[in-house]
Amino acid sequence: MTYGLIGLGLIGGSLARNLKKNEPRSRILAYTRTRATAEQALADKVIDEILDAPSDPRLSHCDFIFLCAPVSSNIAMLKELKKVLQDHTILTDVGSVKTGIHEAVETLGLTGNFIGGHPMTGSEKSGFQSGTDHLFENAYYILTPSVDVPEESVSRLYDLTLSLKAIPLILDYHEHDFITAAISHLPHVIASSLVNTVHDLDGKEEHMKMIAAGGFRDITRIASSSPEMWEQICVDNCGNISRVMDVFMEKLKTARDHMCGGDGSYINGMFEKSRNYRDSFSFASSGPVKKVYRIYCDIIDESGAIATIATILAVHKISIKNIGIVHNRSYEQGVLSIEFYKEDAMQEAAGLLRQHRYMVWEND
Repeated sequence: MTYGLIGLGLIGGSLARNLKKNEPRSRILAYTRTRATAEQALADKVIDEILDAPSDPRLSHCDFIFLCAPVSSNIAMLKELKKVLQDHTILTDVGSVKTGIHEAVETLGLTGNFIGGHPMTGSEKSGFQSGTDHLFENAYYILTPSVDVPEESVSRLYDLTLSLKAIPLILDYHEHDFITAAISHLPHVIASSLVNTVHDLDGKEEHMKMIAAGGFRDITRIASSSPEMWEQICVDNCGNISRVMDVFMEKLKTARDHMCGGDGSYINGMFEKSRNYRDSFSFASSGPVKKVYRIYCDIIDESGAIATIATILAVHKISIKNIGIVHNRSYEQGVLSIEFYKEDAMQEAAGLLRQHRYMVWEND
């Protein structure tokens, strides 16, 4: 198989790594805005050839072409790709917003080739260097086929997403954009706004910043995402986001009114309803906001306490992504926070530490 990638950021780089791992004999051709990125990917043997432009004739040999640049850049490149696109080639993208690119594809007469794609995974990190060969595992991968694309092409891309260990789901692109506005796009706007609220209200001593930890850091983690990417997403999907935002702001206003009116019964019911609904979520697969694999552990504040735990995990070859003391226990039961790259590593670590009689709580 021959794959063409336009863009090698977090998603494009992870896709290339995954494809090369699954199909070592496949050929991966890539074009990037910054050539140094493509040269690094070539040196790392993640790709096989560097393309000179989105209209590079070598793309005509591709079985699949993935548009992995920002949404507006993907749309802008369609005219160039049309010059080399063959009838047998499946053209897809990985963007978080689908309406704009579907409309552009229809205008250019590419509906026989195009299947929209959105792997609902990611990280607060960005760039090729942040990619992994397992980013898509257990993540929903939304497919939004164009009206004229053959069923055989949809099946081929569906099977490819399965090979990435993702969970493919076929949706209409209008429905996709409304869903992601609610569960992905608005949460990023809220996280950013909340962080900026604390920034603006904090005093010169920055006590808010000092104390912020635990729950606050968890719910605002996605505010560290790429500003360039989220600028485009918010502008491109503004209609759906604003529609959901109106409902959210009305709920905030209602909560404020009942709270200030001393209506504890309403506030209790609000929290109970949200708790019950959230507890009904399935966490078998990752959604658009990447799950954090973290445990909390009670330790005595003494010399060597952290080193002892790190040694226990290192002896069993368990890699730690991050480790640190929690100075605010409002939302945590343990004083030591340990974060892992994968869920199985988290579970193994929790079991080992419990065997050593540590009190451990797993993050949910």
